[in-house]
Amino acid sequence: MDGHGSFGTNRPHPANCSLLRQVTSQESLELGSAEAEDPALAAAKKIKLEMKEKKEKKHKVDEDEIQKMQILVSSFSEEQLNRYEMYRRSAFPKAAIKRLVQSITGTSVSQNVVIAMSGISKVFVGEVVEEALDVCEKWGELPPLQPKHMREAVRRLKSRGQIPNSKYKKITFH
Repeated sequence: MDGHGSFGTNRPHPANCSLLRQVTSQESLELGSAEAEDPALAAAKKIKLEMKEKKEKKHKVDEDEIQKMQILVSSFSEEQLNRYEMYRRSAFPKAAIKRLVQSITGTSVSQNVVIAMSGISKVFVGEVVEEALDVCEKWGELPPLQPKHMREAVRRLKSRGQIPNSKYKKITFH
């Protein structure tokens, strides 16, 4: 068997054919003599270059996002900054989340699942609290939030379809 995955022929392995089609003769001439002799090597270098460009672009976007976030945080009042810091530091206990997910699924779950569920839970609670603050304001009351605000917030989110109704399961297929 030769290095291309076939017996005694100089044809490339079928899996490499799509890569070979991507490299035109013009690109082969631009790459130099060593790469021009081996189109698979040229295709691999082209893919590597494209990946590098994508990574650099993503890095630039990340830097832009960081800069925007820094500008936003620098414009916070002291109260807003304190609330933001508390939000950033807050987290659900991983052990409790793991127990809950395992009790629902009946299987053990990985640490990544626990982290994901913890993050989703944090976002969900944030949405409920935000809606409860809106309720409190609409009712002409001042924080701190009370259970009646939270109940009304959940009711409103359910009515908008943002919280699924857990009491009744719809049977979509019979």
